[in-house]
Amino acid sequence: MSDVSQAFAEIKRGAEEILLEDELLEKLKQGKPLKIKAGFDPTAPDLHLGHTVLINKLRQFQQLGHEVIFLIGDFTGMIGDPTGKNVTRKALTQEDVLANAETYKEQVFKILDPAKTRVEFNSTWMEKLGAAGMLKLASRQTVARMMERDDFKKRYSGGQAIAIHEFMYPLVQGWDSVALESDVELGGTDQKFNLLMGRELQKSEGQRPQTVLMMPLLEGLDGVQKMSKSLNNYIGITDSPTEMFGKIMSISDDLMWRYYELLSFKPIEEIKGYKDKIDNGANPRDVKIDLAKELIARFHDDDAAQAAHQEFINRFQKGAMPDDIPELTITTESGEIAIANLLKEAGLVASTSEAMRMIKQGAAKIEGEKITDNKLIVIANTSAIYQVGKRKFAKVTVI
Repeated sequence: MSDVSQAFAEIKRGAEEILLEDELLEKLKQGKPLKIKAGFDPTAPDLHLGHTVLINKLRQFQQLGHEVIFLIGDFTGMIGDPTGKNVTRKALTQEDVLANAETYKEQVFKILDPAKTRVEFNSTWMEKLGAAGMLKLASRQTVARMMERDDFKKRYSGGQAIAIHEFMYPLVQGWDSVALESDVELGGTDQKFNLLMGRELQKSEGQRPQTVLMMPLLEGLDGVQKMSKSLNNYIGITDSPTEMFGKIMSISDDLMWRYYELLSFKPIEEIKGYKDKIDNGANPRDVKIDLAKELIARFHDDDAAQAAHQEFINRFQKGAMPDDIPELTITTESGEIAIANLLKEAGLVASTSEAMRMIKQGAAKIEGEKITDNKLIVIANTSAIYQVGKRKFAKVTVI
């Protein structure tokens, strides 16, 4: 296999769609560094593992010798990305955006090589564009074209408001590609409309259109919804090692392979080796431990990963946690369930009164931590290991 074929295979790893594959292969064959762009609006101060799927792909390009541009959307962040939203997104202040951007830079360099990463802010060229330039940019597309976008179409047909400035978001994102003369832009599958806008605007400016590489949206701990802080199904890259270890160990065995594909830096052959071991009788838990340690070492260090593993052993495995924890799903009508009812439905106690008593005695735990509030409400789309006493365990998913 040639070097280009090997590079192309690595680039395609985990990718959902590449538009167009032939274009990308042709660009790689030219043998010169490509400009690889990915934009991130600093809408929250902390990143979670879902965000790192794109950053990991940037790292792959970086290791292949290409120029990586980490674009901080300080201008677009003040517009608010309408993607997937059924209401107008609240725009952030410039102060919020800049404060969040600083934490982003600190966090992404746990993955990217800072010496080889070009950090840009899209306000650099958007502010120079001015009012006349923005009007000229707005003239590049029609309202009908914008209404082809699924989320706009749904909001319009549902009688929900669409603010005029929201139409500018994909245009500004597309203009970023013109300003940077990007060869490849990365984004999630939900960003397809915005990513293709970059191709259109580059063509109109006489530039060679960028190749679009879309990565899938990483499922959260529930294995259903995309990872999101608002759904409380996320693993933050600033989570403590212990918290990160516990969350990773709580994911299902099937979801583990998805995380390996999109988050692990291990070679494809090594991951295949893990699957072969499990097929031959190895415990999936041990493979999950390796994943947890790899991710903790990335965002903390090797010592923290070892310490978190040891704490997990001390807490769960020394005669306390069985190898096979029963798993069950509890369906709620209201999207939440009281902790006492959860413990009863999980078969960990005989009644809600017993659940209350065990909580009061400190004998009920979530992920190894004592439950101190007997009025605790567990929301839907969460999954965790619950324990009552020393021997009763259940991994419960609430939907």
